[in-house]
Amino acid sequence: MIKVTFIDTQGASRALDAVDGQSLMDVAVSNRVPGIDADCGGSCACGTCHVMVAPEWLVKLPPAEDMENAMLEFVEPRTPGSRLSCQIKLSPALDGIVVTTPAGQH
Repeated sequence: MIKVTFIDTQGASRALDAVDGQSLMDVAVSNRVPGIDADCGGSCACGTCHVMVAPEWLVKLPPAEDMENAMLEFVEPRTPGSRLSCQIKLSPALDGIVVTTPAGQH
């Protein structure tokens, strides 16, 4: 199992189990993580699965592709760690990843 931690804007954290190949968004949706609506179902066509990835984990992710960057133009607040959780595929290398959900999505 891969552990992922979601932290909300109040600082409350929620550690969840995931499987290799699952998207971070799928983990959030299946566990009803507040702030992850995933309106487009993971097709990278909205920003409702926006998360801020902790810096130590951001360097372990592949760079955002053009489509993801285009969608991130519409999220608030966009930070250097902003990513769409639908585009983060989990693997053992990401075991322990920590992300924060933005205030505007709660």
